[in-house]
Amino acid sequence: DVQLVESGGDSVLAGGSLRLSCASSEYMASIFRASSFCMGWFRQIPDKEREGVAGIESDGSTNYADSVKGRFTISQDSAKNILYLQMHSLKPEDTAIYYCAAESPAKWGPGGPTLIPSLFLYWGRGTQVTVS
Repeated sequence: DVQLVESGGDSVLAGGSLRLSCASSEYMASIFRASSFCMGWFRQIPDKEREGVAGIESDGSTNYADSVKGRFTISQDSAKNILYLQMHSLKPEDTAIYYCAAESPAKWGPGGPTLIPSLFLYWGRGTQVTVS
């Protein structure tokens, strides 16, 4: 079963904005209520490794890749079990498939919630963002 579902991907011009959403299933929500958790946004382009973009922990702590700091904001609506990624000042190099991921208990890295893809168990199927 798909536990995380991303949406909001689109084609935009450089300098534009997009907001991605990731809806969690009730099963995922029950995991989040039982323990600490972290969620993150990752992206991948063909023939490249998946990279962490932004992460958030259940206490609200956030972490960002240097390439998106000041442009992207990760947030969560706990009542609706939705994770967001607000993206501004988009660049062509932001073009990728964006994935939402979750893990419990929360895992930490330098600067905050981990952005290492291999540490996340639950993944969505991705949403395409194209910046031209």
